[in-house]
Amino acid sequence: MKCFRSARATGALTMRCHGILYIAVLAMLMSDCWAAQSADLQTKLQAITDDPVKPLASLSAVAIRDGKIVYEGYFGKRAIDPLNPAQAVSVDNKTLFRVASISKLVTTLGVMQLVDQRKLDLDEDVSTYLGFRLRNPNFPEARISTRMLLNHTSSLRDDGGYSFPIGQSLQSVLDTQGENYGAGGHWARSSSSSDRSPGRYFEYVNLNWGVLGTVMEAVSGQRFDRYMKQAVLAPLRIAGSFNAEELSEEEIGNMAVLYRKRDGDIWDSNGRWVAQVDDYQGKVPAARPGVESYRPGRNATPFSPQGGLRISAGDLARLMLLLINGGEVDGIRLLSTASVQAMLSETWRHDEKTPNGDNYKGLFNAWGLGVQKFLDLSSPARGDRLVARGGITGYGHLGFAYGLQSAFFFDPVKRLGMIYIISGVGFDPELDAGQYSSLNSWEEKLLDVLYRQAILGEH
Repeated sequence: MKCFRSARATGALTMRCHGILYIAVLAMLMSDCWAAQSADLQTKLQAITDDPVKPLASLSAVAIRDGKIVYEGYFGKRAIDPLNPAQAVSVDNKTLFRVASISKLVTTLGVMQLVDQRKLDLDEDVSTYLGFRLRNPNFPEARISTRMLLNHTSSLRDDGGYSFPIGQSLQSVLDTQGENYGAGGHWARSSSSSDRSPGRYFEYVNLNWGVLGTVMEAVSGQRFDRYMKQAVLAPLRIAGSFNAEELSEEEIGNMAVLYRKRDGDIWDSNGRWVAQVDDYQGKVPAARPGVESYRPGRNATPFSPQGGLRISAGDLARLMLLLINGGEVDGIRLLSTASVQAMLSETWRHDEKTPNGDNYKGLFNAWGLGVQKFLDLSSPARGDRLVARGGITGYGHLGFAYGLQSAFFFDPVKRLGMIYIISGVGFDPELDAGQYSSLNSWEEKLLDVLYRQAILGEH
């Protein structure tokens, strides 16, 4: 915080003459200081976006300090015409992104609302809500609870897929007698080295959220995407949806296309940006067959509770402030403080000696309910450390899909937070290990410069 200390020191000389003048001079110096820092931060983030070897299609970044948004920056293009690059559209504060797995954290807010309303019990057998007996056939006596779905210990697996056609029910997919059960890839099996029964073993699984969305539908009586719009997004005046078909023309017009610089399996940082998803070209997509006749509580996976939320970086920051403030933002209380604390309470921690879970190359080391707990663990190219010098811990979620990469991190005690959304990468992430964490090099650079300059106030 060299810049801030310098401003205070200069102002202190003036204080001996006149208190009011001191305040005025200090405010002026602080304003000039922050303007210079902000310009420097802009330059550095622009350089990361425009890296010639590892370019980003676009970048949105937000920083929170002392419980307030202190920085927002937008770089690159949200829509790129490969035949006419001059027609590219810049990203801005209204741009909506499909934020991948950060969607899980937002879905959790909807789950905890139902807990607050006593319509949902975290430890009740979810079979009670689903209307059929949900059991892992390899552990037939073990109940599966909402808590287990939220902390990835349910024993469900993604091996058999995690999104199913609207016409199929989850029961037909997950019940051993169901017509769509298949080879049983949805369930963990016994292991000689570890206990894989429900509640015992962590494995990050998208299907957990498909089941959660279906439970939410059964309890609320509403289709998942519409429930989330009505109960979470609309009260906070947040644009977006879990279902692109439900977006307005204006929202579709603000949508970011997700890109990769990859044709087939070939990455080329000097090549063209190739659209992956959400290339709607300003037109609201037609409703999928069967959507309007869908009966809530059968199969919420087509509404993508695990990864389909379209939202802006600024509105994600409002949700971050909600959690920092214990369930309330701008005078609107969405969750009880008890529910926020339940989300942040540690429910699983990796233990290599047991072992009790797959920590995904050192990235996942502790979990609450729908949120990752960052422990600041580091080793070469492995761990959950977020900044080069370390020293920060907290909560949040990461996202990774179709070229998009995103992060949502906050510390409710220090009242700080960082968000970034990248709409496309131009270099193969699998070939780009970070220096001190399991993140990619560009993610490390983004978080480090945001933390040092926007939150600590360094040059």
